[in-house]
Amino acid sequence: MQRIDTKCMYKTYDDWPNIARESYNKKYDKIDVKDIDHIVFAGMGGSGAIGDTISAILSKKKIHVTNVKGYLLPKTVDSKTLVIVTSVSGNTAEVMTILKDVKKTNAHVVGFSSGGFIEEYCKDNRVFFQKISMIHSPRASFTNFLYSILNILEPILPIQKNDILDSIKSLDEIRKNIFSENLTNENKALELAEFVRNIICIYYPGGLRAAAIRYKNCLQENAKTHAVVEDIIESCHNGIVAWEKESSVKPVLIQGRDDHIKTIERFNILKEYFENKKIDYKVINSVEGNILSKIVGLTYLLDYSTIYTSVLNNIDPTPVNSIDFVKNKLKA
Repeated sequence: MQRIDTKCMYKTYDDWPNIARESYNKKYDKIDVKDIDHIVFAGMGGSGAIGDTISAILSKKKIHVTNVKGYLLPKTVDSKTLVIVTSVSGNTAEVMTILKDVKKTNAHVVGFSSGGFIEEYCKDNRVFFQKISMIHSPRASFTNFLYSILNILEPILPIQKNDILDSIKSLDEIRKNIFSENLTNENKALELAEFVRNIICIYYPGGLRAAAIRYKNCLQENAKTHAVVEDIIESCHNGIVAWEKESSVKPVLIQGRDDHIKTIERFNILKEYFENKKIDYKVINSVEGNILSKIVGLTYLLDYSTIYTSVLNNIDPTPVNSIDFVKNKLKA
């Protein structure tokens, strides 16, 4: 791992639970905006995963949530809207566009980054801003940014403190199994990595979409491999047909401990179909507990597995040369 993972990404992941705990307990200035009924998360890539996660937590609350992964601010923003722009690097072009467009509305806005253009703009325009350090890379900074933001937005977000603390405890427990000092057959992340050596199709229930999208993204960035994501319900109306043709793609099924009864039914039908077709598949179950614990727990295991996948395939997980190529072209 030290030879192939040249920037030692795995060491940052070994420390994820401690990073989460320190970020949530850190003394930050809190933001307290009254009468918010709409939250817009703007972020791309690893930063976008934070918005996906918080959106899932708020999905059953009385707050409308919109995730923006692009340049366009929703037309529905108003004085009861809080726009949260996040860019770990601080220089994401799409996020900067959203940030500037918010100033043309009467919506509230808050910015998070490790510096860069985002910090400069927020300070110049008196936008609430919190600088959060990048640890290793944007994707590896997930727990640092997520738990810092949960900390700072505590007066606004209807999330129970006990749920946040329980999610950190879950990270502690998961770490014991998947971290780099347990390279045994008992390591679930390593077991998954050995299954995923080529293209995979990831099936997920609606509530765990954030974890599935994040897994796809990290397979692409870390292991440099293709991946497809499918909502388990929707796939039964279209995606399942692709399995009628012999394929080298492997299915990975992400399941929650208490999925909806009809979602469980679909998963069972899909498993039966795969078994009848002699298609090898892997099931990854979430931990028990609240939705935050489920998503961050899955993200930890799945993210770490992509580091193991990259090492098994003799690929350094850190460099993202093609992303740099696109960014350089956009600057031209």
